[in-house]
Amino acid sequence: MISRRDAPPWVKEAGRAATRTGGRLTSGARMLPDFLMVGTQRGGTTSLFRALAAHPATVQPNFHKGVHYFDVNYPRGLGWYRGHFPVRALAERRARGAAPQAFESAGYYMHHPLAPERIAGDLPGVKLVVLLRDPVVRAYSAHKHELARGFETEPFERALDLEPERLSGEVEKIRADPAYVSHGHRHHSYLDRGRYAEQIERLFALFGRDRVLVLFAEDFFTEPEPCYDSALEFLGLPAWRPASFERHNARPGSPLPDHLQRRLSDYYAPWDDKLAALLGAEPAWRR
Repeated sequence: MISRRDAPPWVKEAGRAATRTGGRLTSGARMLPDFLMVGTQRGGTTSLFRALAAHPATVQPNFHKGVHYFDVNYPRGLGWYRGHFPVRALAERRARGAAPQAFESAGYYMHHPLAPERIAGDLPGVKLVVLLRDPVVRAYSAHKHELARGFETEPFERALDLEPERLSGEVEKIRADPAYVSHGHRHHSYLDRGRYAEQIERLFALFGRDRVLVLFAEDFFTEPEPCYDSALEFLGLPAWRPASFERHNARPGSPLPDHLQRRLSDYYAPWDDKLAALLGAEPAWRR
C-alpha cells in the first residue's frame, strides 16, 4: 500500500480537496492544534515533523504537513482551518489511551509579520517548537530551494544584493491588508529570515518562554534522541521513539564560495550575539 506521504501529487491534491469539503461540514467535531512547529524554513523541520508525526499520541493535518493558515490563508476563517484536522474521536482511538495532540508545521509562521499575533489570539495555550539552523547555511539552502521551485531566477549573490529592494515596503503592505501575500517576503528573504533573535524575542513576548521550545538542527541531525526526548517532555507526550530518525529534503549542490561565507558570517555575527544573549547559551553552530 502506498503511504499518504508517498502518494502522487494528484492523489494528495484530491485528498486535500475532499478534506477541505468534508472538514468544513464537520469542523465542530475536529481538533485544533495543541502545538505548532513555526520555523525556520530550511531548518530541518520536515525531519523533526515526521519524527513527531510518527508518535502514537500526535495527529497531523490530513494530507498536509502545514496548512499555512496563520500566514497566507487567514482570511478563510478558523472553521476552514479546523476542517484540516482529524475528528477528535478518531484521534483518541489512535492515541492508545493517551490524550492526543494535534499539530502542524509551517516554516513561514515565525517570520511572517502577523502570524505570531494571530496564533496567540486564536490558539490560547498553544505551545511552539522552533528548530533553528546556522543562518548562513539556511540562507544558501533556501536559495537552492526557491530555484528548484521556480520562485527564484537569480544566482545567490545577486539575490542577496536584490533582497533589500525586493522586501522594501512588503511588511507594511502585509500589515495594511490581511489578505495580501507577498511573494518577495515569502520567497526571497534569504538574509532577513536568519535574524533569529528578533523573531524569538517576539515569540517569548507573546507566548512566554515556558511555551516556546528552541532546538537546533545541528544537534538534531548529530544526535537526534536527546532533542526528540526534550521535545516530548516539553509537549507532555509519553516517552517514545521512532524506529529511526531520517533526514528529509536535503538539497545537494556546490559548496558556498568562501567570499560569500565570509559575507554572511559577518552579517549574522551581531544577530547571533543577540540570540546567544536571549537564550543564555551559544547557538549550536557557534559552539
